[in-house]
Amino acid sequence: MKLLAGNSNRTLAEGIAKVLGHSLVKANVKRFADNEVFVEILENVRGQDVFVIQSTSFPANDNLMELLIIMDALRRASAKRITAVLPYFGYARQDRKSGGRTPISAKLVANLITEAGANRVLTVDLHAGQIQGFFDIPTDNLFSAPVFDRDIALKIGVQNLTMVSPDVGGVVRTRALAKRVNADLAIIDKRRERAGESEVMNVIGDVAGRTCILVDDIVDSAGTLCNAAEALMKKGAERVFAYATHAVLSGGAVERVSKSALESLVVTNSIAPTADMTACAKIRILDIAPLLGEAMRRITNEESVSSLFD
Repeated sequence: MKLLAGNSNRTLAEGIAKVLGHSLVKANVKRFADNEVFVEILENVRGQDVFVIQSTSFPANDNLMELLIIMDALRRASAKRITAVLPYFGYARQDRKSGGRTPISAKLVANLITEAGANRVLTVDLHAGQIQGFFDIPTDNLFSAPVFDRDIALKIGVQNLTMVSPDVGGVVRTRALAKRVNADLAIIDKRRERAGESEVMNVIGDVAGRTCILVDDIVDSAGTLCNAAEALMKKGAERVFAYATHAVLSGGAVERVSKSALESLVVTNSIAPTADMTACAKIRILDIAPLLGEAMRRITNEESVSSLFD
């Protein structure tokens, strides 16, 4: 087994290497003056099982191009098997046509990764499960639920809990976590009663006097989670927390979280944390290096990955 990291999330890659007891492959991954990516692998990888660790987060295009060129270099260096490890799969929200003459970018990115030389893909909490079908190679989609449920039991407790889906589309994900901690389930239903009126958040389920945990896969602007937290407090919730796997947190999201009704927002390090995130008292970051490391160990040993979540 060989581990090679791009520049998108070196800290996570080093954490995975530590979990597995390996060092990262020595390589030059740099940019020329005109911003072209150049890759030079400084170790022999011929006949090796190589894992390339690279989140396609902001800047998504740069990080994606880096991943593709690294895999091309490995293929030309005669690596036996190349596994693209994508803790965060960018473009996942463009998984369908949103209107006439629009692309399905997630499928295009899947094709690019396959054509660049990936034999296998390992990722975490895909925005939509069907994206696994966009790849014509084996794809393992890990779930952050085991990381979250341990943290909930340790930091919040499992008494008087209600798991809340911030929209109808996230019910399956929220129900799965609720089942793991034996909690109740509620749903936020967003709708506009009339055109031109502001969006109303209706809470489906009893949350009065409960500790509520909002569950999502991606937190971007954080507007939905912050508004949902406010709606839950108005319905009598005692405390409101949020758990999200991928902390995109663009624009003024961190400031929005710090001023919100949320007691805390818990995210993973699938995307490298920014200085604003680490400085925010309301944001807590969980390490998924042990989860990814164990999955990679099982892949290289040809063991079951799905049994991680039994």
